[in-house]
Amino acid sequence: MRLLTVSLLVVLLCSGCQDQNGIPGHNAEKAAAEKKKLPAKYSGKTPANPSGVILGSPPLNEFIPEGYVLLDTATGDLNRDPYGDMVMIVKKSNEKETSDVVDHPEKRPLLLYLGQQDGTYKLAARNDNVVLCIDCGGMMGDPYTGIAITKGYFSIEHYGGSAWRWTRIVTFKYSTADLDWLLHKDGGESFHAVEPEKIYPDIKTEKDFGKVVFGRFDIYADE
Repeated sequence: MRLLTVSLLVVLLCSGCQDQNGIPGHNAEKAAAEKKKLPAKYSGKTPANPSGVILGSPPLNEFIPEGYVLLDTATGDLNRDPYGDMVMIVKKSNEKETSDVVDHPEKRPLLLYLGQQDGTYKLAARNDNVVLCIDCGGMMGDPYTGIAITKGYFSIEHYGGSAWRWTRIVTFKYSTADLDWLLHKDGGESFHAVEPEKIYPDIKTEKDFGKVVFGRFDIYADE
């Protein structure tokens, strides 16, 4: 009897050691949760910081307009102050079925949210004509590729085409005099798929298009 008790004790101790080292018998979900690095919990505040980057993860659903879903978002310094800001792009959930690049491109609103001193966010501007539609990229499909933010500048990047490929990057810069974002550059490069080394740039600046405020820019307008 004593020998049996000792044997059982040894088995239990070994089983406990296996659990701690993740050997079968250990709770796999618990181990994964322990190892996973979760982002800092969002406090609802945007504390001042030199980089202007939002600390933590904002509850994005609070900023998405009714009838839309999130396409993409990025954080950074949009207006050169100490508070983190956010660019958000939203879309219709069924845009793939409803968008027609010729007669009815399904618009993708772009929203600019500024961090405030009291820790809240304020919608500063919206433009539905900055991001190209889901079928505006030709044979390459959805042309949208990303957002870039750098100290008062932000860019919306596209890539599309078929045999001839193209990029289009629209960049705005914050004007402290106008308290608004002005079109800074618009354009990109093109090349043929069989000769990708032959690149043809076509970038317009303020010298070409004059003063264009963010709210009046229209990527669909005829040039």
